[in-house]
Amino acid sequence: MRYRTLGRLGWEISEIGYGMWGIAGGPGGFTGADYQTAPECLDLAVELGCNFFDTAQAYGRGISEQMLGALLSRHSGRRLYVATKLPPKNMEWPPGREDTLDDVFPPQYLRESTYKSLENLGISHIDLLQLHVWEDRWAKDERWQEALGDLKREGVIDAVGISVNRWEPANCVAALDTGLVDVIQVIYNIFDQAPEDELLPRAQRDGIGVIARVPFDEGTLTGTITASSRWPDGDWRNTYFGPENLGPSVEHLAGLREAVAGRMPLPELALRFILANPAVSTVIPGMRTPGHVRANIGVSDGAALDPGLLGDLRGHRWDRVPAWWSG
Repeated sequence: MRYRTLGRLGWEISEIGYGMWGIAGGPGGFTGADYQTAPECLDLAVELGCNFFDTAQAYGRGISEQMLGALLSRHSGRRLYVATKLPPKNMEWPPGREDTLDDVFPPQYLRESTYKSLENLGISHIDLLQLHVWEDRWAKDERWQEALGDLKREGVIDAVGISVNRWEPANCVAALDTGLVDVIQVIYNIFDQAPEDELLPRAQRDGIGVIARVPFDEGTLTGTITASSRWPDGDWRNTYFGPENLGPSVEHLAGLREAVAGRMPLPELALRFILANPAVSTVIPGMRTPGHVRANIGVSDGAALDPGLLGDLRGHRWDRVPAWWSG
């Protein structure tokens, strides 16, 4: 495993982190979670050098945080970094255009929700506390800054982050201007290259850590999506890959396959594309089997993408706009 510095925080974190949404399952998430296999996957990741784990209070309604807490107990002698996210009070992803700070992150709720995550995790402080949705129109409301600043000063959290809404990578610039935000989590992959326009250069300039999420576009970039793909009832992918998105996703996948012509397995290609950008601190694929863990962590070998292949991937940028189904 290779390590990168998480911006101005100076933490040396694994460039392949662990995204813990899918492994927890639960309402509004992914079906097929295997709670018997999950600890094996997490332990294997630690043994292979992964030291950065990204979870959220909403994942499995606390189950993911509890899984991470158990992992920390099993590996108490290792330095593992904990990143979790507070859900909006109204539990709406993405936030509504009329939602106010009081609808999503009122100050007392921020404190209470932080302590709920601490309880789930079974720890006394959180390395990185992130807000799970964001609108830059809230940035100037000093109440969220004061609440998170107090938690920092009290030693309850070490750093503050924001998870940027899907396909809105610039919708956090005003938050960065406050100086409080240490880390940005953003969707960045072969299709979703828009963060390169403004956010990633700004982050690199100002020492903001960058967590790249959704490296496989919810499965498209693993090459497993087809026009007939369906998932069990309750699986979020049935919403994401609805009529508006499934057909275009399959078309874009076909174009990518033709361009790369088998030069590299698609999941490996997807991760290497992200790691080619020096602004990225870590990428957090979801991993639900030991095979996933070995394959994804195996990409951290220092081998750079061929410049010609990287250039070819630039042509597969796909700019989309947020929709009710995009989450």
